[in-house]
Amino acid sequence: MRTLRAVAVVLLSAVALTGCGSGGDGSDDKPTAGPSSGGGSSSGTASASAQPSPGPGSSGSADPPGQGPTSTPAAPSVPVPPAPSSALERLVTVTRSGGFAGRTSSLLVKGDGSWTRLDGQARPAGTGKLSADRVEKLRAALRKADFAHLPRVPKGGATIFDGFSYAFVHGGYEVAAEQGSLTPGLQGVLDELPPFEAG
Repeated sequence: MRTLRAVAVVLLSAVALTGCGSGGDGSDDKPTAGPSSGGGSSSGTASASAQPSPGPGSSGSADPPGQGPTSTPAAPSVPVPPAPSSALERLVTVTRSGGFAGRTSSLLVKGDGSWTRLDGQARPAGTGKLSADRVEKLRAALRKADFAHLPRVPKGGATIFDGFSYAFVHGGYEVAAEQGSLTPGLQGVLDELPPFEAG
């Protein structure tokens, strides 16, 4: 009788241990809440809150799996107006002032040879157009003058009382010279210009 009772106790103990073990294993099989699970744990919330919020105008939906963010279509290109042709660009501007009468006048010559004369108040005082041959001579004179290597104010020439002062603008360079300090190249440019005053 004692033997049966002892066997029964051993069997009950074995059953009880087996039940506890299976319960423990079962609980270990259950997924624990963590960063990778969708559970409401604090780490899961922190991970979700670390995600950047959708920008303005976004639908807020996640991108499909395996695909990157969709690219935004580029804005339509605005056509760029064509650059002015060399014929319409300013070739040279020369302002002459002083002289016995103390007058000021300017000549603006474009690449096609068309020119405008302005008075001391910058009002139009005449227009015209150089011949093609004359335009080429003027271009050659401008190249020979070598504005890029001229001083801004050439000096050293003779002083001419009641002489003229000239200001040249060409190719982004500005040169100012008194009549007695004109270089041969600058004088060559003046020789190819239309008259500063109406004849």
